Amino acid sequence: QAQLVESGGGSVQAGGSLRLSCAASGYTFSSYCMGWFRQTPGKEREGVGIIYAGGGMTYLADFVKGRFTISRDNAENTLYLQMDSLNPEDTGAYYCAAEPGLGGGCWRKFLTADWRYWGQGTQVTVSS
Repeated sequence: QAQLVESGGGSVQAGGSLRLSCAASGYTFSSYCMGWFRQTPGKEREGVGIIYAGGGMTYLADFVKGRFTISRDNAENTLYLQMDSLNPEDTGAYYCAAEPGLGGGCWRKFLTADWRYWGQGTQVTVSS
């Protein structure tokens, strides 16, 4: 009965901003490593960023560093992705994911699609 529900996607012009949210339920959110991934039709899903259970450590892909920020509010069981300075290459479906029991090894999940739980995705479209 664990569930992850993304929201906040939409259409925006290049240079604009969006904030994605991932509302979690049915598991102990505060003990899970969380991540954001994105996928363009016909391409493999790629990691955007990860955040450790306590929220104090994060990692972002090179192609979004300086533009995106990943954060979480454990009291609200919600994961966020603040996206600024968007460009057309950021277009795609964005998914949140959760994995338990990693502790200090959360970073190891960045390059894998093997996560315990996945959300349904939210579409982001950036026009020139």
